[in-house]
Amino acid sequence: MKEAERSRGLGAAARVTALASSVMDLHVRIALQEMDREKRRLISGLIFLAMGGVFLLFSLLASEIFLLLWMKDTLQLKLDLTLLTIGLINIILAGLSLRIGGQLAKGPYLPETLEGISKTTKAVLGKS
Repeated sequence: MKEAERSRGLGAAARVTALASSVMDLHVRIALQEMDREKRRLISGLIFLAMGGVFLLFSLLASEIFLLLWMKDTLQLKLDLTLLTIGLINIILAGLSLRIGGQLAKGPYLPETLEGISKTTKAVLGKS
C-alpha cells in the first residue's frame, strides 16, 4: 500500500469515528432530555401521592374523632376509657398490618434484585 492510500484510509476511519461519536452525542443528549422530562413527571407524581397521603391522614383523624365522640355518647364511657379503647384498636390494626406486610415482603428474590438492594443500601449508608 502506498502512503497516500494509507492516509486516505486513516482519514476515512477518522471521519467514520467522528460520525459515530456525533451520533452517540446526539443520543446521549436526547436521553438526558427524556430523563429530565421523566424526572419532572415522577417528582410531580410523588408530590400528588404525598398530598393524597396527607389528606388521607386528615380524614383518618377526623373519623377517629367521630368514633371517639360516638363511643363516648353511645356507650356512656368516660373520655379516658374511650381514648384507651381507640388506642388499643389502632395498635391491633397496626400490628396486623405490619405482620401481613412483613409476610408479603418476604419471598424469593432474584439475585439481581438482591444485588441492587445491597448496592442501594450501601450507597445510602455511605459504605463502599
